[in-house]
Amino acid sequence: MRLNPAATAFALVLTAALAAPQLVARPAKPKAHPEAEAQGLDLAKQVLALRSVQGPGNKTGEALGVVGTALQTAGWKPAEVEITPFGDTAYMIATWPGSDPSLKPLVISGHMDVVEAKPEDWQRDPFTPVVENGYLFARGASDMKFDAALVTASLIELRKSGYKPKRTIVLQFSGDEETTMASSRVIAQKLKHAELVLNIDGGGGTLDEKTGSALYWTWEGAEKTYDDYQLEVTNPGGHSSAPRPDNAIVQLATAVAKVGAYYFKPEQNSITKAYFERAAQFESDPKTAAAMRTFAANPGDADAAAVLRANPAYVGKVGTTCVATMLGGGHAQNALPQRATANINCRVFPGHTREEIRAELAQVIGMPVVKVTATSGEDSISSPASPMRPDFVAAAEKAVRIGYPGVPVIPSQASGASDSMWYRALGVPAYNASPLFMKDSDSFAHGLNERVPLSNIAPAINYYLSLIADLSK
Repeated sequence: MRLNPAATAFALVLTAALAAPQLVARPAKPKAHPEAEAQGLDLAKQVLALRSVQGPGNKTGEALGVVGTALQTAGWKPAEVEITPFGDTAYMIATWPGSDPSLKPLVISGHMDVVEAKPEDWQRDPFTPVVENGYLFARGASDMKFDAALVTASLIELRKSGYKPKRTIVLQFSGDEETTMASSRVIAQKLKHAELVLNIDGGGGTLDEKTGSALYWTWEGAEKTYDDYQLEVTNPGGHSSAPRPDNAIVQLATAVAKVGAYYFKPEQNSITKAYFERAAQFESDPKTAAAMRTFAANPGDADAAAVLRANPAYVGKVGTTCVATMLGGGHAQNALPQRATANINCRVFPGHTREEIRAELAQVIGMPVVKVTATSGEDSISSPASPMRPDFVAAAEKAVRIGYPGVPVIPSQASGASDSMWYRALGVPAYNASPLFMKDSDSFAHGLNERVPLSNIAPAINYYLSLIADLSK
């Protein structure tokens, strides 16, 4: 997941869950699928060994080839597995035709590229998969080649079982989700006729740090838009011995301070409303829990919004946030600055355009001398929240509870960005719902020594078999 890697987003959940053991779900022993489980691990090792990183030597195409070969060996026709070169990368669209061509397809979405990893910084070579102490180590293990391998093995298992989907199933992997998302945009345009997108990059479950039991599982039905804005003040400058009131740095500092003190209007959608309603039971602080419930009932309650904004775990879920992240200015120690700039990074609540936020920042600053410019380009787009579709919600809860009976399920809105935004922007509902469960202390996506627990294999296979079948009937 790009820009701001997906995290569990609950700062205090673990403490609360430990204090309420009745909410902890014990792992079940669902039906075993030994062939699919073995194939999932084998495919994961194969694709993890290929350095699918942007730039020279990018092996995303080769990794997609591993998946494509597995699908064709299992019965997909060569024409149904399209791997398309795209710049230095590639993307894949594989189709399992349904029996009713009048139905819109179910799209399973993911990506095969990973972020860079320098071997000299790692304890193990990042592109040599290693199984050790119940974990699979490699760059991309948790983001998201392991999931890609498991869903591929699950589709193959589903086909071998004799299942015949009524709705066409499309498996697609983009090749630059971690960088420009250019192939992501192309794929979404090709599949904009989809009924629903199951994005397996994002969401997921959290395990208890001590017992390893499942605490809760989240799926994401919306995401905030990543946008950068530049504040710029220019001035003729001059000698520092003759200061003037219109100093570019001073004026910029005033503008930045105004942005820092400003709160955007609190907002809510069906996803965040459900989040606060359900997540409140995990909050150990009574005042914060009460604020969560109050905000869910009335997002216009100023006191509740203030309590949530003061908490780093919840501030991003109350509405749009904008924060200064970079400063630059001046050209000499003994000269008045001719130019001063600041970068304002915003995470925009679904439903607002880039220009709308730019105009609001300019209004907040209220200084004509400060030029406000949107700088994000085409690698991000505003997208609405997906609806709380009963068919998806029921199927997802059923699927995850095969492996983790009784686990609390919480809808969520991501602060980062994923390929889902391109679908949502086209009006296609998209839901990020990985079945992987991890401890917070094992979360190293985009970081050193990335790893994933192998205990996920069996429940993930059962999850995919159930969810894909239910959504394609």
